[in-house]
Amino acid sequence: MLITVSGPAGSGKSTLAASLADALDYDHVSGGDIFRSLADERGMTPLELNKQAEEDDEIDRDLDRRLRDVARDRDDLVLESRLAGWMAGDHADLKLWLDAPLSVRAERISQRENKPVEQARTETRERAESEAHRYREYYEIDIEDLSIYDLAINTARWSPQGMLSVVLHAVESYDQNGDEGKAPIQGVEYDF
Repeated sequence: MLITVSGPAGSGKSTLAASLADALDYDHVSGGDIFRSLADERGMTPLELNKQAEEDDEIDRDLDRRLRDVARDRDDLVLESRLAGWMAGDHADLKLWLDAPLSVRAERISQRENKPVEQARTETRERAESEAHRYREYYEIDIEDLSIYDLAINTARWSPQGMLSVVLHAVESYDQNGDEGKAPIQGVEYDF
């Protein structure tokens, strides 16, 4: 199976994707890993590449192209990024969306990045607005449209182990023969 894990910053994507891949004995590929690889290829730090990406849309498009290629070419994989579900499209067997209230996500980011909660909240909100604009501009994707996902979960309601249990139950309960159809992705321009 190819399982995608998507959601905003601080939603628990990386935590769940890593533990899910481990539990299923699947590979785990994250958009962050691909981004770091892109930075390395260009002889830059991820922070330097991130700054350049604000001015050069080819960086985002290169990352998204690579996500789509991984989804097309691989199986027994958990693919994780904000756009993994959209980029994997029909290649994904199950698409997961994780979210949590902004206050919870800001607290998580604050702890992870050792910064004040209010700063994390402001930066997270601004980042989400910027990304939503770019996704719409690049691909005509409305990141708030969750209709493509098979399962959307508020990660503030469960511990990381609880989240893993919920998702593992969904994965183990999936029966391809009983599947009446994936939610189609329509109108997206994969213009890389």
